[in-house]
Amino acid sequence: MSILEVNNLKVSFDTVMGKVEAVKGVDLTVNAGEVLGVVGESGSGKSVTSLAIMGLINNSTGSIESGEILFQGKNLLELKEKEMCKIRGNKVSMIFQEPMTSLNPVVTVYKQLREVYKIHRPDMKNKCREELITLLAQLNIPDSNAVLNKYPFELSGGLKQRIMIAMAMICKPSVIIADEPTTALDVTTQAEIIELLKKIKDESNSGIMLITHDLGVIAEMAQRVIVMYFGKVVEECSVKAFFDNARHPYSEDLLAAMPENFDGRFQSIEGNVPNLYEEVKGCAYYSRCKKSIEECQKNEPPMVELYNGHKVRCFKCEAIEKGDNK
Repeated sequence: MSILEVNNLKVSFDTVMGKVEAVKGVDLTVNAGEVLGVVGESGSGKSVTSLAIMGLINNSTGSIESGEILFQGKNLLELKEKEMCKIRGNKVSMIFQEPMTSLNPVVTVYKQLREVYKIHRPDMKNKCREELITLLAQLNIPDSNAVLNKYPFELSGGLKQRIMIAMAMICKPSVIIADEPTTALDVTTQAEIIELLKKIKDESNSGIMLITHDLGVIAEMAQRVIVMYFGKVVEECSVKAFFDNARHPYSEDLLAAMPENFDGRFQSIEGNVPNLYEEVKGCAYYSRCKKSIEECQKNEPPMVELYNGHKVRCFKCEAIEKGDNK
C-alpha cells in the first residue's frame, strides 16, 4: 500500500548565476513495510528530493515549481508551515546525511532528543527519560543513561548515527527518509546500522526511502530501486531486476563500477554529470553513454514501462523492446 507518492516534482534554486533546476520532474512511491533505494551520482537530485518531501527547501533561495507530494492522500505542498510541522518529525522523519554536523555539539543528547517530545508529544516532555533509555538500548547503545548526558562531540560516529536514528524513531513515523545513513562509518558499524533499519521496518511496518551511493547497501536492504541522473528518474524496478537485468546504460555503468566487478582494473564512468547551468537537449547521459543513438542527442526520452513495473527512460531500450535491435 502506497503511503508516500511524489508526482512530477520540480525544484529550482536562485543563484548568483541565475536560476537552476535541481529536480526536473521526479516521480516515486514509497509503500508501507518497503525500502525504496534511491541511487545516483552526487548532483543527481536525491537529497534535494528528500528535503522537498520534508518541506525543508529554503524559500528565500529555493522553490518547488510544480508537482505534488501525497502523504496518505494529503498533498503536503498545500499545507501551511504550522500544519507541516505536525507531520515533519512525527509522521514523516528523516535521518540526515551527516550525523557529525546534524547534532548540536554544545547541547546534550538528552536535550536534543527531548525537543521531539516538546513539539510532538508535549504530555511526555517531562517524563521521557525512561522511554529514551529504552529506545537507545534497543538501538544497541551501551549505558544509555550515561550517553543521554553526553555531548555529541564525546560520541563516536556510529553512536551519533544511532542518536539520529533514535530521533527519527521517537514518534514511530510511517515514512523514514534515510539520507546516506552509513556514510563515513566503518564496515562493522555499517552492518549494525543496516540491521537496525531492517528491524525498524519489520517492527513498525514503516516505509523507508534509502538514499545511498553504496549499491551493496541497496542489495542488502531495498525491495525496489530508482536510479536518478541530472534531476530525473532514469530507471525504476525491483532490486532483483536492477542487479540481474538493469536496462538503462547509466544503471549498467554504475553496476560495472562496483568494486566487486574488479577484473584487474577498476571500472569508472567517463565524463561528468552535466553542470546544472548547462542547457541540455535530449538525453542528459548522451555524452557519456556507450549505447547512444542519434535520437538521444536530439530529443529527451520518455519514461516507458518495459514489463512488471520495470520503467526506463531510454530510446535504445524502447527500440529493443519493440524488436528493433539496430
